[in-house]
Amino acid sequence: MNDDRGLNRDGTIAREGSLGRVRAGFAPVVAAARSRIAEVFGPTRLDSAYLYGSIPRGTATPGVSDLDLVLALRGEPTGRDRADADAVEAELDASYGQIDGAGILLFTADTLLSALERHDMGFFVACLCTPLLGDDLAARLPSYRPTSLLARETNGDLCLALPRWRRRAAEATTDSERRALSRVVARRAVRTGFTLIMPQWGGWTSDLTESAELFARYHPHLPERAEQMRLAARTGRAPSADPAVLSLLVDDLAPWLAAEHIAVHGEKAPRP
Repeated sequence: MNDDRGLNRDGTIAREGSLGRVRAGFAPVVAAARSRIAEVFGPTRLDSAYLYGSIPRGTATPGVSDLDLVLALRGEPTGRDRADADAVEAELDASYGQIDGAGILLFTADTLLSALERHDMGFFVACLCTPLLGDDLAARLPSYRPTSLLARETNGDLCLALPRWRRRAAEATTDSERRALSRVVARRAVRTGFTLIMPQWGGWTSDLTESAELFARYHPHLPERAEQMRLAARTGRAPSADPAVLSLLVDDLAPWLAAEHIAVHGEKAPRP
């Protein structure tokens, strides 16, 4: 593996996490998540389960990082499935001080394997997720390279999030609400900025700081945008309640990135 650019020797994107990288302090949380998901969902509902984010990458910070999971279900997610996932999230968050929240995404296995999701959620499962339960769907997905197609399908829809973010920013009345939104917007902005230049760089990283610095390297003529990306990377790690920071992200950086990304890579294929 080429660790400098997150690639395998053949130039395909390497899976970035593994259970072996989970730090000792987070091992009990992961074990509990595996046990509870298996117990609550069972083999009739659950096809497979995955970890993603800083915990399987081995970069998680105790008391700060959250636990991120994806469940591939055998049927379309129901209200019961969502309620059960919410209950598992709450239980894990309340039981383990090592994490600051838990989040479970629900999809069908068929959706994750579909042609429409091949270069978005399929890529996510194959390269950014770590198997936790069940047969790994990555075995039924292709290898991926840092292409313009991948950039388009992973982040070519930022424009669709802008109205929702503006609405939430206008309605936010507490520091907690502003921090939560700043984290979401900042992380998405950094990832969009990274995939904007990802094919030129020829690799993959999920590290926010590295992503911002790579953007700056490929845009030396845009020093103001580079500084905004660095701010976004810092905010993604340590969310801000400052309305000025949130406004900069939502009203300035994100719209520019959305337009630039579409101009360079095109717009993501529409979903139903």
